[in-house]
Amino acid sequence: MSEVVPPEELLPRAREIAREIAETTAPVSIALTRQMLWRFAGAPDPFGLLKVDGAFAMALGATGDVKEGVSAFLEKRPPQFPGRVTADMPNGYPWWRDGNG
Repeated sequence: MSEVVPPEELLPRAREIAREIAETTAPVSIALTRQMLWRFAGAPDPFGLLKVDGAFAMALGATGDVKEGVSAFLEKRPPQFPGRVTADMPNGYPWWRDGNG
C-alpha cells in the first residue's frame, strides 16, 4: 500500500492504518511478529528468522485464528479471533531459549 498525504494529515492517517491492523490481525500473530522484529532486527542475515517464521507459519496455519480470519473476510465482518497470547502461542515459543535467535 502506498499513498501520499499532506503533512498535517500524516499522523492521523498513520493512526488509522495502525488501528485497522490492530483490529483485523490476530493477537497471537501480532505477538509473534513483534518478538521476531525485536529479536532479528540486527541479524546479519535472514536465515534464523526464516527458520523460526516458517515453523510458526506451519503451526498456526490450522488454528482457529486462521479459520476465523478467512471466515470474517469472506463474510465481510470484523474478526473475533479465539487465540490468546496467554494460552495459545505455538509450540516452540519462546524459541530464543533454545539458542535459535
